[in-house]
Amino acid sequence: MTAAFSDMDAVRTLLAEQPSVHETAVAAAAARNGQLTKPPGALGRLEDIAIWYAGWRGVERPTVERPQIIVFAGNHGVAAQGVSAFPAEVTAQMVANFQHGGAAINQLAKTFGAKLDVHALSLEVPTADFTQDAAMSEVEVIEALSVGWSAVDAEADVLVVGEMGIGNTTSAAALAMALLGGAAGDWAGRGTGVDDAGLEIKTRVVNEGVTLHAGHGDGLEMLRRLGGRELAGMAGAIMRARHLRIPVLLDGFICTAAALTLEKTRAGALDHCTASHLSAESAHGRLLDALGKTPLMALDLRLGEGSGAALSLGVLKGAVACLSGMATFAEAGVSDA
Repeated sequence: MTAAFSDMDAVRTLLAEQPSVHETAVAAAAARNGQLTKPPGALGRLEDIAIWYAGWRGVERPTVERPQIIVFAGNHGVAAQGVSAFPAEVTAQMVANFQHGGAAINQLAKTFGAKLDVHALSLEVPTADFTQDAAMSEVEVIEALSVGWSAVDAEADVLVVGEMGIGNTTSAAALAMALLGGAAGDWAGRGTGVDDAGLEIKTRVVNEGVTLHAGHGDGLEMLRRLGGRELAGMAGAIMRARHLRIPVLLDGFICTAAALTLEKTRAGALDHCTASHLSAESAHGRLLDALGKTPLMALDLRLGEGSGAALSLGVLKGAVACLSGMATFAEAGVSDA
């Protein structure tokens, strides 16, 4: 499928024209929720997420039958500065692991009945070191956004996007700092498990990158300058999901930073997204707070791959099953007095 854009301005136009939530479905789902055989609010946030989901699917009694998980992989030039505990070749090795079914995300996809797709984005050509130049040219970022856009299955009814890319927590930290402010130390965390010396390098690299690029454009332009192909792939998929009214479960720090670039280009761009979990990456909570997203779970995950969001498919499925499958007081012949 050909993407709906060929340059950055076309992406901005598309973001401005994305559909809104179906308010009639929201009202109908909320009314049904209020009639179910339970005390008001007894299912807590499960009620909220089910109504949110119904609003984007446009039906009062939705189902979750066709989840899709997409993992995007990319390599970062900035990794050569020693910002990760692992070498860059691990990216390709993990892609092979995904393809052979051996990773955590494969097990979670199987458990929750999700289709899993993996897209490796020019792993042999790392992005430029963003402390020296923009990470990607406009052609490169449009190509990555287009891969993400085209990867979404139009028949999916919920989307999870994940990533693999040595050095990408550094890229995510730089994006967060450039778009939300603060100091490099506020955003740079240990990622794959760097020691104190590695964290010092990472913090310096984030600061140098943001100093070079901050203030030179909106969220999409920062994605080009400080991001990576896999982050752009996730952003493109999130955009396509909105176009198709497919709700999105955001994963951890890197996924959320990629999504941030859309929100900072067009306010409301992430209304069809909810935060699946709070990761152990130190700045993830700060990033979610800035987006106004409350996570569904907090299990100290920090794997990436879309693993936290994939796990939250179980929460979403449970919430939707209760909304759509429970009897109302009238249907059950139970007094609601």
